Amino acid sequence: MNAHFIIFLMASVYGIGNPLIDFLCYADEEDLDYLSLNKGTMLLIDEEKRESIINRMKGRKMISSCGGSCPNTMITLRALGTETTLAGGVGTDEYGSLYKEKLRKNGVHDETIVFDAVTGTSIILLTPDKERTMNTYLGANRLFDEGNVNIKSLMNADLFYFTGYMWDTKPQQRAVTKAMEIAKENGIKIAFDLADPFAVGRYRKTFLSIIENYCDIVLANSEEARFLCDNYDAYECCRSMGKLCDTAIVKNGKHGSYISDHRKMIAVPLYGTTHPVDTTGAGDTYAAGFLYGYINGYDPETSGKIASYLAGEIISSLGAQFSEEKAESVREYIKSNFMK
Repeated sequence: MNAHFIIFLMASVYGIGNPLIDFLCYADEEDLDYLSLNKGTMLLIDEEKRESIINRMKGRKMISSCGGSCPNTMITLRALGTETTLAGGVGTDEYGSLYKEKLRKNGVHDETIVFDAVTGTSIILLTPDKERTMNTYLGANRLFDEGNVNIKSLMNADLFYFTGYMWDTKPQQRAVTKAMEIAKENGIKIAFDLADPFAVGRYRKTFLSIIENYCDIVLANSEEARFLCDNYDAYECCRSMGKLCDTAIVKNGKHGSYISDHRKMIAVPLYGTTHPVDTTGAGDTYAAGFLYGYINGYDPETSGKIASYLAGEIISSLGAQFSEEKAESVREYIKSNFMK
């Protein structure tokens, strides 16, 4: 265990994210071409685009669940035994009530604000190559602002977590900026997942500044890292990111992942299948695994192995979160194989 890693007793994580109702539907390349969608990315859509996608998918089976990138991470962390709080916005519709009930059942401390709006949704199109293309209508999330940040809850947390998706609305930008400033002033660790290559493309300079000035941990996949560092080599991207903050992580698909910890490079092998059933939530689950290891005092390599194992498990079935039974089995596996 590295000396600079701190063991947090009764650790807790405060996350600001986008609670979304996910609708998963199988699609093919022709569907994506017809809808002018870029495979494997997240597109922010308006009501008109949402209707056009729904019309195209009409008659096909849609599986609904409570999702969103940061919420997936908070729910998985809680399933692993870490106290988590989720802040964000939901609507006055039935989906808002459904989401709050989901958080309650999963033991996540609910600080979602109910706004007079519709709850956000994400239509996830899963192609035969198992890539997911997300089409997100933010809905009530667009209204979450700095005044909605519960300072007391944040101050009681050991780590603040957010993703690059938060930068797509001005109110959410203000909320996250306020939370980062409070966290930094009070010695609360800050972890940032870039989340989407197009988000990085839109806010590259801002994200670089955030990483350098606020973050203890930054996570990205190889495509996001390429956009950030203007380099196709995942290893070199991780090295570059690691010069901006203590710990940088680049997830490199079937090639595993790289971690730069205080500029020391670590290669983490891939765990699980190379033939995924559904990649939805793989990055969110990886983040949960790494943060779980980190806040429990384990070194970066062990934390990375836990993260890689969990990501390998989540892509082996449909959905972005573990069932109660599956969560119990992964907890036992981590305890038997990674914990000292």
